[in-house]
Amino acid sequence: MLKDKVAIVTGASRGIGREIALKLASYGATVIVNYCGSKEKAEEVVAYIEGQGGRAVTYQGNVADAESMKEMFAYVIKEFGRVDILVNNAGITRDNLILKMSEEEFDAVIDTDLKGVYNCLKQASRIMLKQKSGRIVNISSVVGVLGNAGQVNYAAAKAGVIGMTKSLARELGSRGITVNAVAPGFIETEMTETLSENIKENTLTQIPLKRFGKVEDVAETVAFLVSDKAAYITGQTIHVDGGMGM
Repeated sequence: MLKDKVAIVTGASRGIGREIALKLASYGATVIVNYCGSKEKAEEVVAYIEGQGGRAVTYQGNVADAESMKEMFAYVIKEFGRVDILVNNAGITRDNLILKMSEEEFDAVIDTDLKGVYNCLKQASRIMLKQKSGRIVNISSVVGVLGNAGQVNYAAAKAGVIGMTKSLARELGSRGITVNAVAPGFIETEMTETLSENIKENTLTQIPLKRFGKVEDVAETVAFLVSDKAAYITGQTIHVDGGMGM
């Protein structure tokens, strides 16, 4: 389905990003596994992909650093000649109630989760416009749609990602480039494992399907959006949240 395609997945060393990288590779894409600090985990992702007969490389770079992302895209062009797919997945959280949230906590999340997406979109757009083809998927969140107490910074960033997705879809559509967002709900990852049982139970009452999602649910949705099967879908936000955000 993605044979001969070159894909960049940011924040791909663990969680949802890891599963997206594995899924795209399983469909034939060459995957650049971007990571910021988790070198060992990123190398494990590449080793697994190669063990399955796929092709992948790691690339360390902080999405919040514009120059670093410029260098990453230049490296991919030099080594592979093109960028067909970009999945903006890298993100962090610094949760706190607004009265306790420091400026540093707010800025850190905006810099990574919103500015980081901009940094990658800018580089990918230049390449894809020349190619007159490309697929971009930005990972947002149900929190960017519904809001969540203690996550003013994260909600702002993820809502911003949806706005960027719609705007860029309009900018790039005439060149055959699609830009979509995926908004996961509560997905079983290292992050949700740390939640208390009380929070988990309260959250489940808000989810019509009465369960948390799996990373595979998100990865399959992304794989569909970057495939030719989704060639006429752009500017959309696909909710993978068990009905939580409807």
